[in-house]
Amino acid sequence: MDKRRITGIEQQKKNSDRVNIFLDDQFALGLYKIVAFHLQIGDVLDEAALKKLEAEDTKEDAYQKSLRFLSYRPRTEYEVRSRLGTYGFSDSVIESVIENLHEKEYLDDQKFAEEWVENRTALHPRGKRLLRIELRKKHVDEEKIQNALETVPDEENLVRSIAKKYCSRLKGLDKVSYKKRLYGFLARRGFSYEDIKPIVDELWEENVSVNSKENEVLKNA
Repeated sequence: MDKRRITGIEQQKKNSDRVNIFLDDQFALGLYKIVAFHLQIGDVLDEAALKKLEAEDTKEDAYQKSLRFLSYRPRTEYEVRSRLGTYGFSDSVIESVIENLHEKEYLDDQKFAEEWVENRTALHPRGKRLLRIELRKKHVDEEKIQNALETVPDEENLVRSIAKKYCSRLKGLDKVSYKKRLYGFLARRGFSYEDIKPIVDELWEENVSVNSKENEVLKNA
């Protein structure tokens, strides 16, 4: 079996995380430093050793790409798998990287679902139905979705809180227009008819009562 000697190890100019390996005074391959850390000038490598280094470097490349992808925002396992697939990595390499990310707790679909629900509820409140749809699109499994949705506040109070904030835009509308606008707004947030209708009726009655008091004040002014 052909064997070649390492005659040079040089850091790459464009990527400080990688080095170039020279065998018998000729460039042979580039490797991540973490893959090449044990290599020294004078070491002798055969074809099997070179193939092993290339395989390890491919896994490291996939791992580094996944870390960069995760650095922008949290991702689901499906998103990371899909992203790595676009680079052409084999299924075995992707599986190895996913396993590594799980072990280091960089990838956790349950945590992702819980944080998604928490952020949505705090910043852009919406119903469980819509939250479930959003998480399904991220390919989070049903058990994890259900666990995350258990943290959502009581929907009746949530609907009432959101609806009251929106009602300031509905001043002066007649009954039909008022209810139609408010119902449409809440439905688009993913709340069910059963949760919406009593709140809409309740707030319309409050609106009528407030308007009546205001008119009475103006009349007696």
